[in-house]
Amino acid sequence: MHIRKLERQPFYAGCQFVDIEDQANEHALPLLIMYPTYQEEQVEKMGPYTISAAQDAPLSNGSFPLVILSHGDGSTPLAYRTIAHFLARNGFIVGILQHPFNNREDNTLSGTIDNLKNRPTHIRTVIDWFLKESAFSSSIHSNNISLIGHSMGGYTALAVAGGIPTSFPSESPDQKPYCLSVTQDKRVQSLILLAPATGWFRERGALEDVNIPILMITGEKDTITPSFHGEFVLNGVSDAEKVQHIVVENGGHFSFLSPFPDFMKPTFLPAQDPEGFNRKEFHEDLQNTILDFLLRSF
Repeated sequence: MHIRKLERQPFYAGCQFVDIEDQANEHALPLLIMYPTYQEEQVEKMGPYTISAAQDAPLSNGSFPLVILSHGDGSTPLAYRTIAHFLARNGFIVGILQHPFNNREDNTLSGTIDNLKNRPTHIRTVIDWFLKESAFSSSIHSNNISLIGHSMGGYTALAVAGGIPTSFPSESPDQKPYCLSVTQDKRVQSLILLAPATGWFRERGALEDVNIPILMITGEKDTITPSFHGEFVLNGVSDAEKVQHIVVENGGHFSFLSPFPDFMKPTFLPAQDPEGFNRKEFHEDLQNTILDFLLRSF
């Protein structure tokens, strides 16, 4: 990936944390929002991380595209903070939700059919909130909505975009596979899939209704979602020419997460990469590749 880097980003990055009420499931959806602002950034401490952002700053004047990011199994929105920060500085409103019961704090629904059903519903709820109820509503290009999904978030994005998933026997109490009904959200205009988990779309025709531009980036050394996951997408969508597929040399499954502090690397698997891989340098390219795709897909 060798995308030209922007010399100057036009905005600062604003930052807010909100809880969205999910009436269907009677619990809150925690949401990290990063967005364009003219207010100068300050270095903020967020858990073990630091990030430069303007906390609760006003949104800049104008109209902006919306990007929703879906994290991986048992992960956290903060693991994708640098991508969101970069896009906010370049004129995008970005929402990273924390999927209830499938996150780092509470992962009790991991590996269940309920999780497969819930995740796409979370995305629809967040989009509804942004467009209808939030302070951002009047400033969003409603026809410029994209999803970014990493790992299990890739499953989520494909299901929202029209994919028909089939559960695995181990995911239901009766040990049977089920074809799941997920409502396609046609407001979504493009997908960015980072090391996507796609085995739930193994049945013939499962992805034939997914017919929007897709940027799919996979890691050469990914042992969690190896190459056949990408092949399900390339062979399953109705128009493979709409898929831009990049294989990252020596990249691993967790290489798509924001770089972690040095003290976490020796003992924390998501902070580790294949030997010789420079995550910090990769993310500079990754951010620009994502931005370039988004600008071309609208």
